[in-house]
Amino acid sequence: MGAVRTTCAYCGVGCGIVAEASGGGDRGVSIAGDRSHPANAGKLCSKGTHLGETVGLEGRLLHPVVNGRQVGWDEALDSVAARMRETIAEHGPDSVALYVSGQLLTEDYYAANKLMKGYVGSANIDTNSRLCMASAVAAHNRAFGEDVVPCSYEDLDEADLIVLVGSNTAWCHPVVWQRIEESRQRRGTRIVVVDPRRTETAEQADLHIPVAPDGDVALFNALLAEMRRRDLVDEEYLAAHVEADAGFWDALPCEPGIPDALFAQLCDLVAATPRTITLFSQGANQSVSGTDKGNAIINFHLATGRINRAGAGPFSITGQPNAMGGREVGGLANMLACHLGFGEDELSDVAGFWNAPNICTGPGLKAVEMFRAVHDGRIRFLWVMATNPAVSLPDSGFVREALARCPTVVVSEIIADTDTARFAHIKLPAHGWGEKDGTVTNSERRISRQRALFAAPGETRADWQIIAQIAQRMGWADGFGWTSAADVFREYAQMTALAAARGKLLDLTAWGAVTDAEYAAMEPFQWGGTYPLATGYPTASGKARMVWVEPATIAADPAYPFRLNTARYRDQWHTMTRTGLSRTLSQHRPEPLLEIHPQDAVGAALTDGGLARVESPHGSAVFRVSFSEGQRRGELCVPMHWTDTMAGGGRSNRVPSQAVDPVSGQPGFKNSAARVLAVNPEWRAFVVATDVLEPDGLVYWARSRQGAGWLYELAGDGAIDVDALLPAGERFEVVDLVRGMRRIAVRGQGGELVGAAYVTRSGELPPRAWIAAQLGSDEAMAAELLAGRPSTPLPDRGPIVCVCHGVGENDITAAAESGAVTVARIGECTRAGTNCGSCRPAIARLLDSFSTPLMEAAQ
Repeated sequence: MGAVRTTCAYCGVGCGIVAEASGGGDRGVSIAGDRSHPANAGKLCSKGTHLGETVGLEGRLLHPVVNGRQVGWDEALDSVAARMRETIAEHGPDSVALYVSGQLLTEDYYAANKLMKGYVGSANIDTNSRLCMASAVAAHNRAFGEDVVPCSYEDLDEADLIVLVGSNTAWCHPVVWQRIEESRQRRGTRIVVVDPRRTETAEQADLHIPVAPDGDVALFNALLAEMRRRDLVDEEYLAAHVEADAGFWDALPCEPGIPDALFAQLCDLVAATPRTITLFSQGANQSVSGTDKGNAIINFHLATGRINRAGAGPFSITGQPNAMGGREVGGLANMLACHLGFGEDELSDVAGFWNAPNICTGPGLKAVEMFRAVHDGRIRFLWVMATNPAVSLPDSGFVREALARCPTVVVSEIIADTDTARFAHIKLPAHGWGEKDGTVTNSERRISRQRALFAAPGETRADWQIIAQIAQRMGWADGFGWTSAADVFREYAQMTALAAARGKLLDLTAWGAVTDAEYAAMEPFQWGGTYPLATGYPTASGKARMVWVEPATIAADPAYPFRLNTARYRDQWHTMTRTGLSRTLSQHRPEPLLEIHPQDAVGAALTDGGLARVESPHGSAVFRVSFSEGQRRGELCVPMHWTDTMAGGGRSNRVPSQAVDPVSGQPGFKNSAARVLAVNPEWRAFVVATDVLEPDGLVYWARSRQGAGWLYELAGDGAIDVDALLPAGERFEVVDLVRGMRRIAVRGQGGELVGAAYVTRSGELPPRAWIAAQLGSDEAMAAELLAGRPSTPLPDRGPIVCVCHGVGENDITAAAESGAVTVARIGECTRAGTNCGSCRPAIARLLDSFSTPLMEAAQ
């Protein structure tokens, strides 16, 4: 096939990739950044770099399954159509719902939206983008009249000040972070990070603003009030282009929520740098006041005229690869299609365009509302596509109850065993990355192609094709007669004429007659241009609106004294169904960690590296404890990724409530009331195995991928049945009854290590890396395996810092001791930080932690 230009499967940066499949049966593929793609110019983060480790068929759903039985496509599709038809006939169209995903391509999204809103006759279709970007969408609509991001990545190259709000950019959008670093080096761009946590990104900033959780509105209101006091409001721009809520300026002044001296620093920096970009992401959006945060940021930019020009503007940066595409076609329950609402004329025009027999009449249920309706029986047919709500939604125990109660759950997936798929009555095998063919839209409104590298495995099909075939069985063949993704895209592009006719900026009509060949060869392009709002705003008046927003107030609960935040890890993605299969990506954070300030940990009787339970009124989860000076006192942070298939307790969304932003419906993951309790198991252990295990009844377990198998961390009370965790084979064992120590190694028929277990009740466990590396190998002696180390000691590289090049902390220390005392010199000596760059903040922190005498000696 040769090299194929496609786009990355992960975040909203939308990086271009050049991929070349090996052509063998192992689905091997080489991955490189696409130097010609405007979003990344050849750069990739660690996840994109190692996409090749996640395209194998391990764990794939390859055939349709109905009620636990593998069936053919005809039976599966007939069953879905029959259940949907019966549900509508008995309970009405609103008893059906689709819950979809930013992992879908735009063509898939379009087909799903058309099916629900035009043919089923309900707007009960929502997307997991509700969990990450809905508040930004609502803020855009309130301020601009349309969901339009007014900036481009090029603005990062021209900015003198970049303010990052609720974004650990170095980890979550590493390629954007590289661009910011380059701007700093080239033009001296200053960086401010607004974040309760002192993240890796905050450590590299010129100024860190440790705002309290949900303190962003107060901060930006105070900042704007101070800019007005200093006569830095752009009165000319306001008069010509902006309207404001009545009494806007009178109610604006408030306390910024940070020390006066720090606020003065921020104001001085902002006043001196008119070219200001404010990047905001999940830390701002995932809040019960997320829409107000977005509008507070936009207010600042409108009032100071820092918008629609080079290096200036409010820039919402999306989390998923096609969150923007889903927003464009109408994947959100509160939007009809193509940036259109539910006015009578809009409904009439859309019904006419689709030739829709059952056009919906108004907005549908947003994600949290949708699962409440599933729980109480109003929704009786739920089709989940390319997402894992049993893990990702808040109060996930409630969500699982809802799924268990639902008479029909259909799941379109690439992985056979996910937490959500365990509730499915029907499972439909979909294409994954490397098999998909279609388009995605990134954070800067740039549409790119995702292209297939491999033939479709098993009986998998494209999501749009599955949707169309269901629709045809429902009697709606005329509306779903597409034969290719290009057919779907043409129809979507033509439909944007309805938006353009109403003054909307989303206009793809130039692509409405694209040929199959032109679609196949499509180059990345940006709808709306570089500054889509520069010539006016898509509102009735043609002006933007400043929306007065009030600082949030959070009631304290003495029973739950901590505030819990959730975060994304650098090398993992969403619920780990893909990245969890990568040995390389599992090195950075192999377990879910509870980050807590050391002084808070002492008060809770926690130990660094021990276990702790985080509780709220809604649920609890168990994590490995990690002391962190970067955590504010009284606050906790846990990762969002772990599932019941990857751990026995670290599912963080058991803890947050169902509280949502009243405007956007986005859940407030970032500021939950919680308490923390020490967990002291009677024994601790780890197991390495070539096969997947299913531990049960333990206090804690978590697994991470190794080269030839898996590493399991375990802890529990009472007896441990080690034998049940190990495969059959030749066994070697050693026992120390005094320390409660037991070690077992198991060899397969060829002498290779297929499993090993190390248990202790009072002692220490050996390091894991060498033992895990022996899986599938027959080189180690039995005595070495039982000792947990080779007879000839290997260099201790320490925890891996740079996964791209496998560089550990001790490698960096050694390089520093030899004179490499800058991040750049470390890169020259070890290659660490020279690929995706997401580890450079960690390298800088290590260098800062070295003693002054060491640095002087090195110099």
